Amino acid sequence: MKMNIAVLPGDGIGPEIVATALDATIAVCEKYGHELTYKHALVGACAIDATGNPYPEETHKICMESDAVLFGAIGDPKYDNNPSAKVRPEQGLLGMRKQLGLYANIRPVSTMPQLIHKSPLRQDVVEGTDLMCIRELTGGIYFGRPQGRSEDGNVAYDTCVYSREEIDRIVRLAYTYAMQRRKKVTVVDKANVLCTSRMWREVAQEISKEYPEVETEFMFVDNAAMQLVQWPSRFDVMVTENMFGDILTDEASVITGSLGMLPSASVGLHTSVFEPIHGSYPQAAGKDIANPLATILSAALMFEYAFGLMEEGKLIREAVSASIDAGIVTVDIAQGEKSYKTSEVGKWIVDYIKNK
Repeated sequence: MKMNIAVLPGDGIGPEIVATALDATIAVCEKYGHELTYKHALVGACAIDATGNPYPEETHKICMESDAVLFGAIGDPKYDNNPSAKVRPEQGLLGMRKQLGLYANIRPVSTMPQLIHKSPLRQDVVEGTDLMCIRELTGGIYFGRPQGRSEDGNVAYDTCVYSREEIDRIVRLAYTYAMQRRKKVTVVDKANVLCTSRMWREVAQEISKEYPEVETEFMFVDNAAMQLVQWPSRFDVMVTENMFGDILTDEASVITGSLGMLPSASVGLHTSVFEPIHGSYPQAAGKDIANPLATILSAALMFEYAFGLMEEGKLIREAVSASIDAGIVTVDIAQGEKSYKTSEVGKWIVDYIKNK
């Protein structure tokens, strides 16, 4: 198979972790005889420094010409405490989502037996957790207009906007995945307060009738946040709007014990983006200590979701699990005094793939 991917390392630890995932991708392609081509491109703070634009036109062109995008992270401390900055790295991420039509973020959250002890929750609470969070990405309050501040600067406002079409396509996607899993969908909203949430619930109720074999439940976002930490194994597929999804998926991520272990896929109208859920972790940038496993697992999702190559994705997962069993892991999940560098973990996984 011919595979053409865009490689967007981004900021902070992005270049280090994406390098390991790309190496694993190359190793899998060589093993299975796939023809891989790839191009690197700038996004985020590094793109602002180079071009003044966090998502340059050249980067967008490369993404549009690619079958999939392997993405690292964006963010730089020099923008965090500068609210007056007119251009910010995060605008690159939002711009990429909007221009590529990345309407659905898919985050699988499952516990690995070897790492249950790292979870902040009790073992009996997190055991058996296997859920999929589906977050709408291109609508809602992050993109709604109008937004801004009053002339005197003392009043600020944002607007949450959703169309029926935006809700319909994301809810249908949730049911599609539920049919492949345990046939349960939880629609998360705030329908007792928000008009947009009432529309979400209305559309979801209509669609649920087309899937009688799927159990559908509706849950207010505050209750969902509580139940995620009380009883995470009760969820199968959770679908929700942009801001609620942003918050809930980060909450769900700590169930596994490490942000460095969770991959994600953003399904788009033009192409799809595969990335770890963690941020750019600037404190660790250049130190070769960041956990690359979430990014490598994102490459596994890329093989499966973008190219339908399930065996290749399975091999990457197997290599990641084997590295944990062998104790070849970075400091954040190391069980003893011994830990390994980002590059060392990446090399071990590549060697496993080649020698399997």
